[in-house]
Amino acid sequence: MDEIIKIDSVDRYNKIFGLETLHPLVSVVDLSRATTWPMRAWFNYGVYALFLKDVKCGNIKYGRQYYDYQDGTVVCFAPGQVADLEMLPDIQPAAHGLLFHPDLIRGTALGQEIRRYTFFSYETNEALHLSEEERRTVMDCLRKIEAELEHAIDKHSRRLITANIGLLLDYCMRFYERQFTTRCEVNKDIVIRFEQLLDNYFDGETPQQEGLPSVKYFADKVCLSANYFGDMIRRQTGQTASEYIQNKLIDRAKEALLSSDKTMSQIAYDLGFQYPQHFSRMFKRIAGCTPNEFRSKN
Repeated sequence: MDEIIKIDSVDRYNKIFGLETLHPLVSVVDLSRATTWPMRAWFNYGVYALFLKDVKCGNIKYGRQYYDYQDGTVVCFAPGQVADLEMLPDIQPAAHGLLFHPDLIRGTALGQEIRRYTFFSYETNEALHLSEEERRTVMDCLRKIEAELEHAIDKHSRRLITANIGLLLDYCMRFYERQFTTRCEVNKDIVIRFEQLLDNYFDGETPQQEGLPSVKYFADKVCLSANYFGDMIRRQTGQTASEYIQNKLIDRAKEALLSSDKTMSQIAYDLGFQYPQHFSRMFKRIAGCTPNEFRSKN
């Protein structure tokens, strides 16, 4: 493996690319001004980062696969993520970006909402593809943040900086929702595949061996991150991926209750529950009655 570089501050990132740091906790970067950069390195992010790519100047690899990262696309990283940066030879980097340390938003409204921006944990083939108008919106947000960084720090600085970062992230949320819509046909195929995978999971002995299925299990099967997969399922079906799985599980439970003489405990174990009480509580929450009451009524 190539060198692993820990990006534990915005200044650390700026020094790698020969850029100026105006604020210790946040930086708007323009890589066309970079004076130095590694040709190949693994970046271990300790900060939040968002990059808008201007031209094809390199590749970003997350895990085993490359990002769908071409001109005019956005990718994001959260603290704890590791990405492989591979620059093309003899080409100047060309991208705009925002980096901010978790300490900047601690105790702020943005800090309380940061988990809502699930795209920070999207992975391969999940970059945000922008229209020209959307790109101008992103650049306008970056310019407003940069203007605040160039302004003398006063009692309003932190609130205005975090508010503008939140505005940028809200726009990215809107653009991702638009992208889910424009990729509707592809996403429908994934929902169909999800349904097939659910049936296969419960048709075999996997529940007894692996327990209850997780969202990540199915996301991995369709080569998506759990966050992107969950957001896409919610957009397509109106249910979260967890709700979709639980409804399928209860449908299977109802079928077993009415078509066999197995006890509630046997059915619970067959479906992957470790404890029958857990099964009974979930069944009542979704079906409105206990498994035994359902069997008696029907």
